[in-house]
Amino acid sequence: MNTLALADPRADLPTVGGKGESLARLARARLPVPPGFHITTFAYRAYVEHHGLQQRILAGDAAQIAGLFATHEIPHDIADDIRASYLAMGDEPAVAVRSSATAEDLPGMSFAGQQDTYLNVRGADSLLETVRRCWASLWTERAVAYRERNGVPHDEVALAVVVQELVPADAAGVMFTDDGDHLTINAAWGLGEAVVGGLVTPDTITLDRDGLTVVAESVAEKDVMTVRVPDGTREAPVPEDDRGRPALSKDQAVRLAELGMAIEELYGHAVDVEWAIHRAQPYILQARPITGQREVWNDSLRGDYLWTNGNLGEAIPSVMTPCTWSLVRAFIDEIMVVGELGGHPYCGNIGGRVYMNMSLTASLGRALGMTRKIRDAQEPVYGRLPEGVETPLLPMTRWQTLKAAKPIMGGRRAIQQLVDVIPEYVASATGVTEALRAKIAVSDDLPTLWEKEIEPRFLECNRMLAAAARQDAGSLVYLGARLNKLVGEADASVLMSGIQAGDGRLESLGPLLGLARYKRGEITREEYTRRYGHRCPDEFEVSVPRPVEDPGWLDRQIAGLTVDPGELLKRQDEASSAAWTRFRERHPRQAEKFRRKIDRWEAIVRSREETRSEMMRGFWMVRDFVVRAGQVSGHGDDLFFLTMEEIIQVLRGSRRPLSQVAKRRATHELYSSLPRYPGIIRGRFDPERWAADPNRRGDVFDAGAGVAPPSREVTGFPGASGVVEGVARVIFSVEEGERLAEGEILVTTVTNVGWTLLFPRAAAVVTDIGAPLSHAAIVARELGIPAVVGTRNATMLIRDGDLLRVDGSQGSVEVLRVPATV
Repeated sequence: MNTLALADPRADLPTVGGKGESLARLARARLPVPPGFHITTFAYRAYVEHHGLQQRILAGDAAQIAGLFATHEIPHDIADDIRASYLAMGDEPAVAVRSSATAEDLPGMSFAGQQDTYLNVRGADSLLETVRRCWASLWTERAVAYRERNGVPHDEVALAVVVQELVPADAAGVMFTDDGDHLTINAAWGLGEAVVGGLVTPDTITLDRDGLTVVAESVAEKDVMTVRVPDGTREAPVPEDDRGRPALSKDQAVRLAELGMAIEELYGHAVDVEWAIHRAQPYILQARPITGQREVWNDSLRGDYLWTNGNLGEAIPSVMTPCTWSLVRAFIDEIMVVGELGGHPYCGNIGGRVYMNMSLTASLGRALGMTRKIRDAQEPVYGRLPEGVETPLLPMTRWQTLKAAKPIMGGRRAIQQLVDVIPEYVASATGVTEALRAKIAVSDDLPTLWEKEIEPRFLECNRMLAAAARQDAGSLVYLGARLNKLVGEADASVLMSGIQAGDGRLESLGPLLGLARYKRGEITREEYTRRYGHRCPDEFEVSVPRPVEDPGWLDRQIAGLTVDPGELLKRQDEASSAAWTRFRERHPRQAEKFRRKIDRWEAIVRSREETRSEMMRGFWMVRDFVVRAGQVSGHGDDLFFLTMEEIIQVLRGSRRPLSQVAKRRATHELYSSLPRYPGIIRGRFDPERWAADPNRRGDVFDAGAGVAPPSREVTGFPGASGVVEGVARVIFSVEEGERLAEGEILVTTVTNVGWTLLFPRAAAVVTDIGAPLSHAAIVARELGIPAVVGTRNATMLIRDGDLLRVDGSQGSVEVLRVPATV
């Protein structure tokens, strides 16, 4: 049984692999699948056994294994069966040859892109050669690494091959049937490889599931397509007239959606479908489950946008649960006033991580004639774009953009009016929120409590932070730049430090300074935990316990406080006082003018920090609510995998949302197992495919164009001035903080308030993510610790134990010596 007809009922997973089994099911259902046949796993195993290759395969590397398959011919009986099945298709037709492993397209593991596909193969001899190359692709470094990460034993896998007539596609793409109330179709010109491989930014069409009507369409500028050539395929320019033209008509989109719904019904769950259209006839090329065990969380599929997590990634560093994502969306709606502009999202969920849509703000800037001003205002917050990365604009006219922006402008004016009441709010905020937490603990009607008191309070906390953030916080950057010209880098840095707030210092320093006060016996344990027990590295994530919930937490923090932050602050205050003296002596009028400006900036930062702390207390309050809801309903932490709306439904007796928990848990686990995604993403991004790529970049991903090669230098924003040499300690989580010894240089992806307790031990701080207004820059400046932030590549290039020179004034990091290897 070396070959089987495409629709053969014997074409099951062990025999024809995941892709083949799926295509066989589609063909038996008489869906429009191109004709073809399977080369079974029996043929692969017989080939390997005939030549005695199994042990050599398991012991070899990728290059050696490829050589084994290239130098061993397919046995005559297997080759004859393949030739016969191919000739039955017609007069040497052009075919697509697709690998189909026994461990792919499975619930929970798609293995997308791990084995090879070959297009436009013609002739029996070429087909046999291509089959051997497909078999060899089971053992590439990429495929082996992916199986190891997913716990699939190498000696249990086998490869089938699907041979199908190649559709000379006019347009092709992918379709996702699992998007709440919608289906999503991505489309581009030519063969589908340009879309699947991320070579082109496709059109995106969104359809309503119930009525199968188009509800949104984003037409991309499609400049590349995959076309047939005599010896295979190549990428070719799209004709000028077609680049901005939709690849699909609305009728064609509706027809594809009908097929998608039919396939979903056949599978019994949502599907990811690859399709093609030739002469108005749709064809289904592949369908894989979006599981009963997995979901796709990926807003990069919604259009050609530029995404950054340069600011939000600091606040929300990990993969979010669905409950947290529903709260973050509500938070963004308050901060940004509305969540979308003309159907385009302000922020998105990409593989469970939150990103801001820079295309939206760039388009607003263009429409308002403020492109440069908005870009300059964003850079201190989100960082600079890597060389070669462009920001695509929304497919909207200036008039459409301005019309869509009207509610934003009005909403921002309303938020601005709250600035005057921030002091009153801060004074009472802790007591109000704590009273509601007490109500949660005893309530016997949680849904009503949520709607009448908890949700309104949560939104108010967000709204007050929005008001504080509306003030001119960016003045720090402009003041710093002007001070540099007057007094130099070193003095400018210390003049901008020493912020007086709260108990005499910035709220971000509160957990650190409060810990020192507790250690000296100046405040009680209860006073410390009441004020700071809700602040932690992952404080947005409501499934994560707050530090105060851990009885041993405070004792561990005390044990780790080996450097008195008061000494660092005293030293920085002395430096600041001396710098002010020099400034007044040289520029007396300018000094007084800048003193007033800095006082104004300090007030802005103080209100922003205080309202943020109270907002995080609001997230803690919501965590209490969800924990209590889990106790009352009997569903425990399952509720963290539902949205807040779904949690309320469960509390009111509905069990329907609970059917989503298993697959969302699996999705969360999958995304959490992947490396941290790039800080800059443009276009369609597949986290799994990216993670499986041995040449992936951790700094930037651009689906639409090539970017400059990764720099071998580590440079970023000057975070805090000073030059220091020391040993690098590369740390990716606060839990690893005990590895940082006093006087070492902390190198990490990003820091937030939960990292502050580590700073006194560090001789300097270097981060991948950050900007002049980031946590690392501000806290390091207050403590007088040199810092370079927003390097994008520090953790890629610096290794544990490297000897570094960090120049916080110039924003540069130099590796002086690498540790000797034994």
